[in-house]
Amino acid sequence: MHEIVQAIILGILTGGVYALMASGQTLIFGIMKVVNLAQGAFVVLGAYLTYTLFVDTGIDPFLSILITTPLMFVVGVALQWALLRPLHSDDVAQLSLLVTFAIALGIEGVLSFTYSTSLVNIQPAYANFSWTVFGYQINMVRFFAFVLSLVVLGALYLILQKTKFGRAVRATVQNPMSAQLLGVDSQRVSAFGFGLGAATAAAAGSVFGMLNAFNPGSHYDLISRLLTVVVLGGLGSIGGSVVAALVMGVAASLVSALASPIWSDFSFFVVLLLVLLLRPQGLFGARTRGAL
Repeated sequence: MHEIVQAIILGILTGGVYALMASGQTLIFGIMKVVNLAQGAFVVLGAYLTYTLFVDTGIDPFLSILITTPLMFVVGVALQWALLRPLHSDDVAQLSLLVTFAIALGIEGVLSFTYSTSLVNIQPAYANFSWTVFGYQINMVRFFAFVLSLVVLGALYLILQKTKFGRAVRATVQNPMSAQLLGVDSQRVSAFGFGLGAATAAAAGSVFGMLNAFNPGSHYDLISRLLTVVVLGGLGSIGGSVVAALVMGVAASLVSALASPIWSDFSFFVVLLLVLLLRPQGLFGARTRGAL
């Protein structure tokens, strides 16, 4: 029983990080109906930016988020305006897959040229610190990563619910044509939404780099997991993605503890298959899609 509870704790903390990664992916799909295959590459790029700031200047990985997040927001907006905005609206769903995959390959190429393909890891002095609470180990980095996820997701919720931009986003998600008739600039909303997606990826990348060794090709594994979380939660539902991320984090952790770490990654796809067989629209697709 102790091993199971420990695995659940680890899974919840890890799931919070997946939720942060997937929130941007879900936001982009909700606004633009674009499956962003570059989201994993954005996370890896954020991890490398944090790694550079930590190694070259000594800036703490958590504090570096204050630098990498706005920087990646600008990068996301620029990429959307330059590469996705010109796509013909009738073919945007298909062409966006190619364009975002090309963006991911471009980021991978630049990072490989700059940093090489060797695995690196962000190792602050507290990386291996942990607390013992009622006999259970809680890693410091994972705990603060979970708190960070809650803070960023809370900020994203407030932006979507309490700001003029958020109202424009929700209107665009629910009915793009009606939103345009009411004066919403859908192109600007799409650009800012893509930028927010990249910004959340940057925040998640700082944490990802502390929890995992990574190289420029790490985005392939990441995007498969993020797509699983997004589809499982329901396309376009940020709340669904958060729940799905926690479910997947706990499932993978339990499989790793009770069976073998080799099978933990495969558990993502097993859970996805079971849910889609019973509920093809995902956990929250029918109820919350269009509401974010």
